[in-house]
Amino acid sequence: MVVRADEREMIVDLARAVGQRYGLEYWRELDREKAFPTEAWREICRAGLGGVTVAEEYGGGGLGMHEMALIVEALAAGGAGATVGQLFMITPIFGGVTLSRYGTEALKAEVLPAIVAGELVCCMALTEPDAGTNTLALRTSATRANDGWRLRGSKIWITAVPDAQKMLVVARTKPLSEVKRRTEGISMFFIDVEREGVTHETIDKVGTHTLASSSVFFDDVAVHEDELVGTLHGGWYELLEVLNTERIVTTAALVGAGHLAIRLAVDYAGQRKVFGETPIAAYQGIQFPLAQAHAELECARVMNLEAAARHDAGEHYGTQANIAKLVAAQACCAAMDRAMQTLGGMGFAREYHIERLWRDARLFKFAPVSEEMILNHIAVHALGMPRSY
Repeated sequence: MVVRADEREMIVDLARAVGQRYGLEYWRELDREKAFPTEAWREICRAGLGGVTVAEEYGGGGLGMHEMALIVEALAAGGAGATVGQLFMITPIFGGVTLSRYGTEALKAEVLPAIVAGELVCCMALTEPDAGTNTLALRTSATRANDGWRLRGSKIWITAVPDAQKMLVVARTKPLSEVKRRTEGISMFFIDVEREGVTHETIDKVGTHTLASSSVFFDDVAVHEDELVGTLHGGWYELLEVLNTERIVTTAALVGAGHLAIRLAVDYAGQRKVFGETPIAAYQGIQFPLAQAHAELECARVMNLEAAARHDAGEHYGTQANIAKLVAAQACCAAMDRAMQTLGGMGFAREYHIERLWRDARLFKFAPVSEEMILNHIAVHALGMPRSY
C-alpha cells in the first residue's frame, strides 16, 4: 500500500497529540506506582495507532512498519520515553505482526480485532536463564500429547506478563539429538497467560517500571493443537522475522526518547544562568555534546526508516534494522547522560524527568539484543567475516 507524505504527516500529528496528552507527568506517576499504562494504551488504540499494521479486514490500518516507526517515535518524544517501544513490542509486534504473518485464520479472527481495539495485551516468552542471547540453546520443550503438546521449562526477563492475556512461547519441539542443525525443531505457540501450570514472578529492576519483567515457569502446561503459530519444527526463521520488526520499534522509541531528553536539556539550559546574565545554553561545552547526540540520533532515524521501508517493500532489512538499533541505543544513552549533566543536580531529581528517561534508556544497550551481538551480525552478514560465536 502506497502511503502519501501528507497521510503520514496526519498519522504523526495524531500520535504526537496522543503523546502530549499522556505526557511527562503521566509517565512519571506510573513509573512511581510501577503501573501498566492501561489508559494511555487504550487511547493509542482508540486513535487507530496500535493496530496500524493489522489488515483492514480485522479492523486495523493496513499500513506498514514505516508508519509504526513514526508513531512510536512521536509517542516517545511526547513524554513516554524509550519504554513505549516495549509497549509496541509486546502487542502490535509479538501479537499483531506474528499472527498476521503466521497465525491460522481462526487465531487471526479471534485475536487481531481485540488487539486493534486495545482489549488484549500480549507478551513473548523467549529468553531463558541459561541461554540468554544464545536462543538456539533454549531448553523449554513442547512434547506431543494426545490433545496437542505439553510445555515444560522456564523463561526470564519476560515483559508485561502480569498485565497480558496471551503469550507467544518459543519452545523446542524436537530435541537437539534428533536434528541436523540447531535451527531445526523450534516452534512458536500462542497460549493463555492464565492457564494451569503457568506461573510467574516479577523481577525487581532499576527502570522501565511501567512494564513488569518476570520469570515464567511452565509445569506440564497443556497446549492445544490450534495454538501452534507458523511452521511446526520450522519456527526459527519465522521468529527472526518477528525479532527484526522488534528492532524497528525499539529504535524508533530510542530516537524519540533521545530527542525528548535533548529538548528538556535545551529548555533548561536556555533559562539557567550561573556566571552573569548569559544562559548556559550559550556555552559550547553544553552545546557540542547535545548537538553530537542529536546528529547521531538523526542518523539512526534515517537508517531505521530505511529498514522499515525495505520491510514494507518485501526486501531484506535485517542488517539495516540492527545497525539502526545499535546507533540509536548509543546515541540515546549519550543524550540522556548529557541532558542529566546539563541539568546538574536537578537532573537527578524526579521533578525534571531526566532520571526516568535515563534509567529506562539504559536497558536498550543490551536488550532486546546486545551491542555485541549486533556487531557480530554486522561482521558476518555485512562484512562477510567468519562467524566468531
